[in-house]
Amino acid sequence: MTHISKTKKALLLLASAVTFVSCNTMNEKAEESAELMVENALLKEWTGPYGGVPAFDLMKIEDVKAAMLTGMELNLEDIEAIANNADAPTFENTIAEMERAGQELDRGFAYYGILSANMSSPEFRDIQTELAPLFSEFESKITQNEKLFQRIKSVYDASLEKPLDKDQQRVVDLTYKRFAMNGAELSPEKKASYAAINKELSSLYTKFSNHVLHDEENYVTYLTEDQLEGLSEGFIKSAARIATNKGQEGKYAITNSRSSMDPFLTYSTERELRQQVWTNYYSRGDNNDEYDNNELIADILKLRRKRVELLGHKNFAEWRLQDRMAKTPENAMDLMEAVWPAAIARVAEEVADMQAVAIAYGDDISIESWDYRFYAEKVRKEKYDLNSDEVKQYLQLDKLTEAMHYVAGRLFNYNFTPIPEGTIPVYQEDVKVWEVTNKTSGDNIGLWYLDPYAREGKRSGAWANTFRGHSSFDGEKNVLATNNSNFVKPAPGEALLISWDDATTFFHEFGHALHFFSSTVKYPTLNGGVRDYTEFQSQLLERWLSTDEVINNYLVHNETGEPMPAELVAKIKNAATFNQGFSTTEYLASAIMDMKFHVADPTNIDVDKFERETLAELNMPKELPMRHRTPHFGHVFSGEGYATAYYGYMWADVLTADASEAFAEAPGGFYDEEMAAKLVKYLFAPRNSMDPAEAYRLFRGRDAKIEALMRDRGFPVTTE
Repeated sequence: MTHISKTKKALLLLASAVTFVSCNTMNEKAEESAELMVENALLKEWTGPYGGVPAFDLMKIEDVKAAMLTGMELNLEDIEAIANNADAPTFENTIAEMERAGQELDRGFAYYGILSANMSSPEFRDIQTELAPLFSEFESKITQNEKLFQRIKSVYDASLEKPLDKDQQRVVDLTYKRFAMNGAELSPEKKASYAAINKELSSLYTKFSNHVLHDEENYVTYLTEDQLEGLSEGFIKSAARIATNKGQEGKYAITNSRSSMDPFLTYSTERELRQQVWTNYYSRGDNNDEYDNNELIADILKLRRKRVELLGHKNFAEWRLQDRMAKTPENAMDLMEAVWPAAIARVAEEVADMQAVAIAYGDDISIESWDYRFYAEKVRKEKYDLNSDEVKQYLQLDKLTEAMHYVAGRLFNYNFTPIPEGTIPVYQEDVKVWEVTNKTSGDNIGLWYLDPYAREGKRSGAWANTFRGHSSFDGEKNVLATNNSNFVKPAPGEALLISWDDATTFFHEFGHALHFFSSTVKYPTLNGGVRDYTEFQSQLLERWLSTDEVINNYLVHNETGEPMPAELVAKIKNAATFNQGFSTTEYLASAIMDMKFHVADPTNIDVDKFERETLAELNMPKELPMRHRTPHFGHVFSGEGYATAYYGYMWADVLTADASEAFAEAPGGFYDEEMAAKLVKYLFAPRNSMDPAEAYRLFRGRDAKIEALMRDRGFPVTTE
């Protein structure tokens, strides 16, 4: 997954916050704000090489609250100046000035995002809880500023009569749409209600996230030496180190994160412990205690419905999808329902295979959720003679990083050069930085930060951000992008070996980074994206992991250095559609649930009951859970970036499968120069400067076809 941007606009809109801090004393505080800026490192202009970089070495928790409050005040001064400009509204004096506004707050959010996602602490969470409603009020003050909106509308209306140039027109259209969707045209009374709802939601989102983080940090399973059977040596060493760090010397810690849970469930022979680890993970936010999220979710759903009803929409999904590729909830559901029957049918086949293997091993059990990964691995060995642990010996994180840089060089003409430690400030010692340059010209494109390891205070999963996105309307701005993972840090001197699935995710998130770096847009707003399209580019980049060039040169054994044997490569490719029932069904269940929640009447909703009944109606296989159970579904309930949009991964995967077939058919395959040029020109560089459907048609010559997705997953393809 990715929360793609940490700029103020993207972060505030992620929570759908919309109207602003009461700043009656704003003018009186202007001098005080300016003085604070001089002292507060979080607001200072970035200095140093590469167009300036965040001063992470000066970041202090005690500066956060003052910086964000002052940043909002300064941003609002910019907005007031635009809104009260006596000159007639034009693109330059209204829209372009809005693009420039709030640079201090943008810088502040770069630090705030790191403290929130990568280095959270109880102290920071208190500040976060206090600031969340203020951020909502702040954004509402902007989007419901009547004078400002009338200037935007004037520019928009004029552009209907006399269109602007392409980039300017796109910015105007997106800006007008954002304001209109967030209540700018409501009556004063309804605006007040809208803003109050957003303020309340912002607090609920923060509370939801903190509840999940609490359960991730506080549910740890400790093993003794006689409970390690089946686990790899590297995993055992990492678990021992984590236990020691937690004050449990001599034990082995299985943390409540996917990177720890997943390999344990795959390899541990201790069934009761597998059940315990599984239960801990899938019960996050659902433990009937003060950190339980079910009532919070019910409140969120009610408030979302109430808010969009103010705008005349019947449900949240209808409102949200109007500016997405799918356009309507019905279109999104049509895609998911087309794939669902084949997915659960495949699960039935997979479970039958696993049950047969369990019987053959003399295991008198019925397959349960905590058995799925364990017996799937045995089936993989039986059917394909493929041992995941053997594959991991060739998947070293350092070599995979080199492989990604190689792919970026071939497709994008980029060169990645490690920057010596101490040259660029970082916020944690494990973070590494590379300079990204154009291989031909040597020009700097930006910096790439990598934060690979799990640690306390870091949210789970994998994601990509920008500290600074590209734009050129006020001079070229190079990109500062970051990739974040949660791999269990290896013991000193040990190679970090990861699974094929984790390697795929690593490439996926790097795809987001390449999307950032390749941007050629003029205006910051155009660096955004359409949610059910922005996952496409990153999903597409996953395909280069299995290209011969990567396999033969970078997937080498961690001890011998020998390339992956051709026989093992053949097994991997032969098993490409293995376990697709599991992966497709667990994902689709979450995506369908997301949509069902947001079209249902939330008036008296019982979240736990709704989840159970909906899964029953879907004939959800009992042997596996949703990928993200509702009480910890952060994509959807810690903000609004993916709310009614989790289906977007499937929507994007239709594009991915179709585009992959285009590369496979090209004379030069996945490294075909002509196809690579079209990839960059039409799919990566434009970002949100053109309609996604138009961009894809320019690349492919037609719309994408769902049949490519079905072929890709090994599901039956039906033709009318």
